[in-house]
Amino acid sequence: MTGINRSKPRKSFIFVPGTKTDLYEKAVKTGANIICLELEDGIAPQDKALARDAVVKFLESNRNAESEPEQVIRVNPINTAEGMKDLLVLLKCKKPPASIMFPKINNPEEVALVDDLFEDFEVPTRIQIIIETNHGLEAAFEIAQRSNRTDALFFGGVDMAAELRCSLDWDALAYGRSRVVHAAAAAELDVLDVPFLDLSDLKGLKHEALKAKALGFTGKGAIHPSQIAIINQVFMPSKEELNYAQKIINEFERASTGLIVIDGKLIEKPVLRRMYRILASASK
Repeated sequence: MTGINRSKPRKSFIFVPGTKTDLYEKAVKTGANIICLELEDGIAPQDKALARDAVVKFLESNRNAESEPEQVIRVNPINTAEGMKDLLVLLKCKKPPASIMFPKINNPEEVALVDDLFEDFEVPTRIQIIIETNHGLEAAFEIAQRSNRTDALFFGGVDMAAELRCSLDWDALAYGRSRVVHAAAAAELDVLDVPFLDLSDLKGLKHEALKAKALGFTGKGAIHPSQIAIINQVFMPSKEELNYAQKIINEFERASTGLIVIDGKLIEKPVLRRMYRILASASK
């Protein structure tokens, strides 16, 4: 069948500072599904230009951006001077990034601006969005559905907690997490949870990752390579889930209609995207 997005695995992600692109190969070896080159929070104000130049040089090397793991660039907020500098430099690059992550998106108009710029520059670059402000949380559904270039939403819990004037505890951020998951599901996007910040507590990491998965998240961030294996394990589909997904895909491939019946249950074509996502998440 055609017109179906065979999703990339997005169980885990980790950041690499834009000023230290030499660490990229080490990040690849962690097993993270997304490697995000960082131009925002992890870069000091006086080093922003240096990081931009280093990332452009990295992109213009002979790397294959389409190969796994997925390569993403996190820019500064689009409503700031640094963010606009980041975006224009990346779009003018000889090899524009496959995907750009936009933090602190507040409204769908900001997504529309990005989408229009991508069209003007005629680049195939995809969009990933961090929801981490009150305005962004309020407009999460409209933001998620504004551009067909958008692949994933991320829940920015640290900044969100500051905005909401609450703690980082799970219960305090339960509403924010749920709303972002709901918005992503409504738009058929992947959705990844904020990293677990206690490096010494791997049991706590697994516990929180399991809660995130149960809530509907499809992946979770990491702040250290030691966290990746646990995150990937938690978000790996079970054998039963994989077999069921493959069964549905096979039946739809043979069918000539938009619905099928399996085990007495009517299954419609929109379910197919979720089945492809399940298979994709089984990739390393």
